[in-house]
Amino acid sequence: MRWLLIFWLFVLSAVAFLDRVNISIAGSSIAEDYRLTNVQLGWVFSAFLLGYALFQTLGGWLADRLGPRRVLAAGVVWWGIFTALTAMVPPTITGALLIFVAVRFLLGAGEAIIYPASNQFVARWIPVSERGIANGWIFAGVGVGAGITPPLITRMMVQHGWRASFWVCAAIGVAAGAVWFAIARDTPEEHPWVSADERKKIGTGLTLGDPTSNTAAGTLVPWRKIFASRGVWAVTLSYFCYGYVAWIFFSWFYIYLAKVRGLNLKASAFYAMLPFLAMAVCCPIGGVLNDRLTKWRGERVGRCGVAAVSIALTSVFLVVGARAASPQLASLVLAGGAGVLYLSQSSFWSVTADIGGKSPGAVSGLMNMGGQMGGAVTASLTPWIAARYGWSASFFTAAALCVVGALAWLAVDTGQRLAE
Repeated sequence: MRWLLIFWLFVLSAVAFLDRVNISIAGSSIAEDYRLTNVQLGWVFSAFLLGYALFQTLGGWLADRLGPRRVLAAGVVWWGIFTALTAMVPPTITGALLIFVAVRFLLGAGEAIIYPASNQFVARWIPVSERGIANGWIFAGVGVGAGITPPLITRMMVQHGWRASFWVCAAIGVAAGAVWFAIARDTPEEHPWVSADERKKIGTGLTLGDPTSNTAAGTLVPWRKIFASRGVWAVTLSYFCYGYVAWIFFSWFYIYLAKVRGLNLKASAFYAMLPFLAMAVCCPIGGVLNDRLTKWRGERVGRCGVAAVSIALTSVFLVVGARAASPQLASLVLAGGAGVLYLSQSSFWSVTADIGGKSPGAVSGLMNMGGQMGGAVTASLTPWIAARYGWSASFFTAAALCVVGALAWLAVDTGQRLAE
């Protein structure tokens, strides 16, 4: 049962990225309809990420208090509403830019609960020895959702206009959230479909003790201890760098291929899929590496080593890809960089589940806030750097941050759990 629910978190993860990446594919059409510049479009992208970042910690706290079932279900309905509202902005209205910024900010605020709540679920349902692969599958949904977005949105834009694609995305999200609410429970003890054997296996493999007590107010880790943890801040810094790099692909890669590399609409949609397909493949591979190396050589190598090495290697792919003369070769190399980056994804979330004590939602929410702040910065800073120094400079900046993100893992002590 735990793996069926992990699969549905994979589905929700895919839906979340379908709802957030669709605007980068429709961005050129929206800019034409509302006469927005690339910099103004970047503000719209950043508004989503700002809302997403600011509500991460609150989302994690709500998941710790209320449980992942209700929090996730409510969040998915919220996404559907604001995805639909994006398509309802009249083209002749005054102040359309501000409306887009507000709607995308609120969409981001709703989506902020997805991964902290998922991490709370992992901490309650998944034994430590399986958390790497579980997180790998959840975040493979990022690649799948973002990967199907370019061809899906492009096809719907050509046939029905960009607004229709947002209506479809909203409907898919609400349906997926309803299924989650029907089949999920907050703990294995509450679920009628969990066998006694599975319940025993889960219980003996958790670091949280009795999972039925996880929502009790007295058992949560005090905020002062979370904020005083060097490991939490090191992971947050690394995830800031990670988010900066990842959101170049989510926000600007399609437009980069079409406007800068000169690929036509069909070719842009095809090559824009490649980074996300690489993410989808590499997420579970990273999770397997994470778990196996942790079992073989300990958490320092399995959790931290995989993350540090893969993020450092990403910088090489970004530099080589940005300098490639051929648009096709550049697309392939940069897609490889996205895949290598996502080898580290499960490490971030496994570590915060491991060290978070009774508050994995709050700890991972703080970390993810750092990641989305990095995304918010790149959504606006990348076109600014590109306009003044060229697109290669934008990728070189991301490569430099990869080095910083890799070094931050040296400060993470996976054996230092947060006390109650």
